[in-house]
Amino acid sequence: MTWVKERDALIAQTLAFVQSVTGKKPEAEPSVEAIEAAAINKAEEKQTIEHKIKAAEPPNSIGVSQANVSIDFRSEMQARVANFRAHQERFHREREAYFSATLAKARAAIANDASAPLRK
Repeated sequence: MTWVKERDALIAQTLAFVQSVTGKKPEAEPSVEAIEAAAINKAEEKQTIEHKIKAAEPPNSIGVSQANVSIDFRSEMQARVANFRAHQERFHREREAYFSATLAKARAAIANDASAPLRK
């Protein structure tokens, strides 16, 4: 924890130097005690947060082995790939049906225009 005190002292010295260069009054600089108190508060907050995180973590007794996870992941990916492939095949069939229907309509329209008498 000595490095924290050294860091805080360095910060205080740096602030004092900056204030002396900029011409601010030395009254505005924070005291070493205030910096140490802030560091202690931050350390306590960090310990509190770590305690809350540990309390929120799920227990390790779930019992899922790595092999089961990889098998489940593999089967899920295979199912997704198969679903995607079926989806793409359906799109391909629908495009082919639309193309065939449109081409048949176009050919019928051309045939109707060719058989219609010409007007002058």
